[in-house]
Amino acid sequence: MDFFRSIGPLLRRRSTMDLSDGDSGGEDRLSALPDDLLICILILVNDAAAAARTSILASRWRRLWALLPELRFASIDHHRIGAALAAREAPDLSLLFAHTKDASPESLSAWLPVAARSLIGAIYLEVVRLEDETEAEERGTAVDLPCFEKATSIVLKLGFLPLALPPSGVFARLGDLQLVDIQLHGQSSGLGDLLSSQRCPSLWCLQVRNVRGLDSFNIHSVSLRRMELSGLRHLQQLTVMAPALKTLKVRNCFTLNPDLSVAKISAPQLMTFKWRNVHDPSSIQLNEMMLLRTLGIELFILEGEEAFEHNHYCMTLLRRFERIRTLDLMIYYPPDICAGPYLMEHMPSLPYVTFLALGVVAYGHSFGASSFDVISRCTGVKQLDLDFLQENELVEETPCPSGCICDEPPNWRTEELALNCLEDIEIRGMRGTEHEVALVQRLFHWATVVKKVKIIFDELITEGKAKELRQLLPSFCRAEVCMDISMSVP
Repeated sequence: MDFFRSIGPLLRRRSTMDLSDGDSGGEDRLSALPDDLLICILILVNDAAAAARTSILASRWRRLWALLPELRFASIDHHRIGAALAAREAPDLSLLFAHTKDASPESLSAWLPVAARSLIGAIYLEVVRLEDETEAEERGTAVDLPCFEKATSIVLKLGFLPLALPPSGVFARLGDLQLVDIQLHGQSSGLGDLLSSQRCPSLWCLQVRNVRGLDSFNIHSVSLRRMELSGLRHLQQLTVMAPALKTLKVRNCFTLNPDLSVAKISAPQLMTFKWRNVHDPSSIQLNEMMLLRTLGIELFILEGEEAFEHNHYCMTLLRRFERIRTLDLMIYYPPDICAGPYLMEHMPSLPYVTFLALGVVAYGHSFGASSFDVISRCTGVKQLDLDFLQENELVEETPCPSGCICDEPPNWRTEELALNCLEDIEIRGMRGTEHEVALVQRLFHWATVVKKVKIIFDELITEGKAKELRQLLPSFCRAEVCMDISMSVP
């Protein structure tokens, strides 16, 4: 296939010459090529509709598009997808890519079974909704998902159209599944049953994002290696029994009823565990994870018992998995006054951490003290990623409220810290606020052996501020440090 991609431009130039020759009585040498080669040429067109239009070139081309093993539809009327599938003559379909607007559950349910019968590879279906999101649900209709017995990869982004799961059938070859922006139709417990080993014996990668109506998700899979769950606001019960699971990320789930949430995770081979949810810590059961090397958690600088219990649980995880090599930590400050403890004094030393990803959402607060506390626990870090994350689009920094204690204790500004292993620093989302510059200046002072620094400005930074920082930041580093400063790409 790489060979055909490399000769594609040459064949297109040759096609133009041959057709012009044909107009003057020359020979159409392109149409004399074997079918297999012509089909490879049409695949390079990368659009099913354009490939079908090649039928006007000569009678030799009229049915070639129907033999294509790949069909791609970009921003096309959804009715044409069904017609194209019905006209196909090839027995197998290795790829179906469809990006369509305002498709109805009825129209999708009409052609998806046709695709399921011939698909042996991947399907990517994205629906852009133009009608009201609740209209299809009010009509009581749903997209009927057929059983893709031979598909290896399925990506469904339905714009919150209702989706009815198949009651029977085995997705025998399915390895990669993504369900995004979907409203489950019927019993939500059926999703866990569908994705467990009995019906998806080859599933190794699963992503479920922004799925509504999913209050219970219980999956038992011996093949699953990677799972990501995010935006499952209705979720109350989560059970994961996956002996081969290596990566588990759960984010922004249980948000509607955090006090009623229950999670039980058994994954003895887990190496990456990221848990970012507001929850009752006593409701989570984690079995032994002796191989864990990456931990992702978040802390809240807030008053109140809920924040205290959450942060205390995060510190418990750090003490339990103190031999981790990668720490991915988020620190959130409230927009109003900051007066709550975040238990940093209970954070253990993490001498084995070599990669630290530290994200901060500050709302104008000073975050130097908390950042110093984290970094000082990871003195063996070799690579540091520092993200200044924005919860709003305000260009100028919002002043910290009077009486706020976010900068306490203030000795971080003068405290000496030797980061003798830190060689690589990447800073993202920088706008040049006073608090950002203060932390970066101290960080470069602590990083005595740093070799490479990459700084990416936030896309909303002003031109004047960017110019000022380009002159200021290099002065914080030793002359031999390689510094790369760039703008964020929207």
